[in-house]
Amino acid sequence: CIGAWHPSRVKYSVARAGQNGYHHRTQINKKIYKMAAPTFNEDGSIVKDAKGNVVVDRDASTEFDLTKKTITPMGGFVRYGNVNNDWVMIKGTCVGPVKRVLTLRKTLLRQTS
Repeated sequence: CIGAWHPSRVKYSVARAGQNGYHHRTQINKKIYKMAAPTFNEDGSIVKDAKGNVVVDRDASTEFDLTKKTITPMGGFVRYGNVNNDWVMIKGTCVGPVKRVLTLRKTLLRQTS
């Protein structure tokens, strides 16, 4: 039995089997432009500076726009604020609330561009 006894049908909010659904928010076939993540050594350890802070490339500069800037716009993102942690820049939209977890999986189709 999944869901309540009555009504005698399954509501949309009941967790179901599968990779896509309301409770999972799995996105497929999204192109990743840039990821802000820690820098690693050859042996796989995280690089730290003299003060012991983790060295991270969180700049929003790309190959075409080489200006040094952060990913956060002036005044911060609406209903989110400033981005201080790691982030992923993807092509397209991502539905749902801002702070809901997003699962990225390997693409099902071969990328042509």
